[in-house]
This record gives sequence, C-alpha cells and structure tokens, in this order.
Amino acid sequence: MGEIGGSMGPIYGTIFTEMADAGADLEEIEVEDLANMLAAGMEALEDIVDARVGDKTLVDTLAPAIASLKASAENGDELDHALPAMKAAAEAGRDSTKDLVARHGRSARLGERSRGVLDAGATSCCILLCAMADGILEM
Repeated sequence: MGEIGGSMGPIYGTIFTEMADAGADLEEIEVEDLANMLAAGMEALEDIVDARVGDKTLVDTLAPAIASLKASAENGDELDHALPAMKAAAEAGRDSTKDLVARHGRSARLGERSRGVLDAGATSCCILLCAMADGILEM
C-alpha cells in the first residue's frame, strides 16, 4: 500500500491497517465486528483527510457500506444477508458520485467538469468492498 502512487496507497493503507488492528483479537468476524472494523478504518481516514459524504470521494462508498452493516448488525442479520446489502449500499454510494462535483483530490481541479463521471476513489472502494464481501460469502 505504501508504494501505490498518489494518495490512494496511504489512504487504503490507513483503512486496512486500522481494520486489522480493530479485528486483531477476533477468532471469527461477525456482522457487527466487520462494521466496527470498517468504521475504525473510516475514523482513521477522517483523521488524515477532510472528505465527507457528498464530496465525491471514496467516503461516498465507504460510509453507506458501514451504515448498512451497522443496520444489519442491529437487526441480527447474519453475514449471508448483511453482505449483499452492504454491497448494494456501496454500489449506490459509488453511483451517487456521478452527479456530484469533486471537492477533494485531483478531480477537484476539474470543478464542474467532474460532474457526470463516477469518482475513481469511490469506484475503487466499491470494487474492494464487493470483492471482500464475495470472498467472505464463498467461505
């Protein structure tokens, strides 16, 4: 993660490191655990970037994915129900960036011209979250 160009290496490195730290003592990961792990990653991310939901960044994907998992945990859902819902939330978050104007990152320099295109960070985050969910579901 430290060798990826631009800011994405440190961003994903921070998220994954914090997720790993939050789950280090777990023997098994349940829905609430995964929600807490992702939330720890998001919290650490908020310490290094100013991006929030609506800024056309990966936060637009990560935040609804976490909210979905937290709701599933509150409902007592198992992973086989929670993860497809999380994927749908991540995809909706990614898709929401199409109509936004970028406020952070390289695309912020485009201003209004960034509208009409999915955010690259939101898209990559969606790919990672969906692949992670699919991997867990295959186990």
